[in-house]
Formats: sequence, structure tokens, C-alpha cells
Amino acid sequence: MSQIQKISHIGIAVKNLNDAINWYTNVLGLPLEGIEEVESERVRVAFLKIGESRIELLEPMTEESVIAHFINKQGEGIHHIAFEVMDLKMRLSDLEQKGVRLIHTEPKQGAHHMDIAFLHPKSTGGVLLELCQPQADGKE
Repeated sequence: MSQIQKISHIGIAVKNLNDAINWYTNVLGLPLEGIEEVESERVRVAFLKIGESRIELLEPMTEESVIAHFINKQGEGIHHIAFEVMDLKMRLSDLEQKGVRLIHTEPKQGAHHMDIAFLHPKSTGGVLLELCQPQADGKE
């Protein structure tokens, strides 16, 4: 049985967060849930709700940010797809045993009160996948 609960969000790399928020809210009509900074990743993040999932807009805070490197190499656009799981540590262990290359072998704190870990695109058919689990404090 799959431990993936749903698509949590689709991460989109953007050069200018305010311009992107304006487009997604005023043109598409998606509601903005909030904006936060993730210092460890050097990104500003905005979440927009769509059904039971979200669009996560990612703006680099520095040129050293992974998102800045992505934009410089690939341009703006889809960066990753995130799946919500029930037991992130167990899922990472299971995937590692199956030979999946992990970027993070242990969960780390991400945006929107989630513990996260990324799977390497070389093991996932070229798609950067994120696994995430709501933190135990119940916020999500």
C-alpha cells in the first residue's frame, strides 16, 4: 500500500515573488495563504491554495540559493513536486533500501510547518521529488 497521501504542492521557481503572487492571485484567482522565509534554503516562499493542494512559489534570497542556481540554469518554472506522507523517516528508510538516491537521508524543517526530504532526480526519472509530513504540533 502506498504511503503517499496526496500531492502536497508543486514548487515553482520564480525571480520575483511579488510579481508571481500578483499573477497567481489576480489572473488565476488563487487565494494567497501566506509568505515566509526559509533561511536554511535561502528562499522566500508563498503558498497559494488550490483544492487540497498548493502552489509553492520559491524566490531566491541570495545568489547562493539552490533556487537561484536552478533559475540560472533552467529558467523560471516547475522546480519540484511534493508528496505528503504519513511517516517520513520510515518512507526514507524504505526508499533507501530500494536503492533510491536521497538528497536528504533525514527529515529537515521546511516551509509551512512541514518536515521535508528530497529524492534525487537521477533516481526518479529526472523529476525532483519532495516528501513532506506535517509537523507534530498539528499546524499545516
